[in-house]
Amino acid sequence: MIKKRGQVFPRVFIYLVGLLVMALGIVFLLKSDLGVPPWDVLHVGLFYNFGLTIGSWSIIAGLVILTISAIIAKEIPQIGAFANMLLVGTFIDLYLILPFINTPDHLIGRVIMFAFGLLFLGYGMGIYISAQFGAGPRDSLMIAISEKTGWSIRTVRSVIEIVALVIGWRLGGPVFWGTIIFSLSIGPISGFALPHSRIVTDRWLAKLKAKQDKKHLGEKTNRGAVL
Repeated sequence: MIKKRGQVFPRVFIYLVGLLVMALGIVFLLKSDLGVPPWDVLHVGLFYNFGLTIGSWSIIAGLVILTISAIIAKEIPQIGAFANMLLVGTFIDLYLILPFINTPDHLIGRVIMFAFGLLFLGYGMGIYISAQFGAGPRDSLMIAISEKTGWSIRTVRSVIEIVALVIGWRLGGPVFWGTIIFSLSIGPISGFALPHSRIVTDRWLAKLKAKQDKKHLGEKTNRGAVL
């Protein structure tokens, strides 16, 4: 039981950190004002047409996408996918109301914010997936299609981003040159960030486990000495 808790709690921490980083990346891209990411073109388009908030539409769209992923994979997504759906949308809305996350006045500042947004989103996704609590709605769809078709993660991610972009644009969502850059670059970024995050996470968890095992061994030795 102790070992299970020792594995679960660090993974929960990794999972939450990944979601926070990914949501921050999304907000950085939104606030950079250089082009909204394809899925957020869709979310903003829905917001323009039907109200609610961008985070709320992220949650609603996530529920629809999870359903499609479950049909393709022929299995119910893990609980982490549903947690992702709720938490990312919530984190987006919370970040958006923070008074110190603003659009920079100068172009170079917006470009830097956009670049960090791309990096945070890609690595945020890699970090939370490496916790192994289940991929989020959009990443569940990406993985399900990749496994079904044999296409690479990079290809699948790029294709579904472009599809979301077209639908969002038809709904009136904002599209700028940064949107195109995101659509073309998120696949390669995801293809690199996901395996790298898994390696780092596995090494960190292995070190924690070794440290915990050493502690338990010391406790047993001490108890034996006292007796």
